[in-house]
Amino acid sequence: MRQCKVYVNGTEAGILREENRSLYTFTYNEGYTGRPVCLSMPVRKETYSSDHLFPFFFNMLSEGANRKVQSQLLHIDENDDFGILLATAQTDTIGSVTVRELKVES
Repeated sequence: MRQCKVYVNGTEAGILREENRSLYTFTYNEGYTGRPVCLSMPVRKETYSSDHLFPFFFNMLSEGANRKVQSQLLHIDENDDFGILLATAQTDTIGSVTVRELKVES
């Protein structure tokens, strides 16, 4: 399992998890009252789940030749959407959402 903290305008909003390559979850932090991550994921207590990386987060990724170059430079499989998100969406993103990897202790 890999996971990251999701920030909206610098405020921690919730946790995005890749349980495995076919299960992704996003949960807003308890008490979070800021703006939603995106319109399709309004703030709520219940966890969102999907069998693929949520479209909002997938759309934060580069495509085509840029994605290929990023994956080569970062030594990340070109098909590893979550890995590329963790490596590239920490600071300089379009919009107000950033992510920071959250290490899972064994």
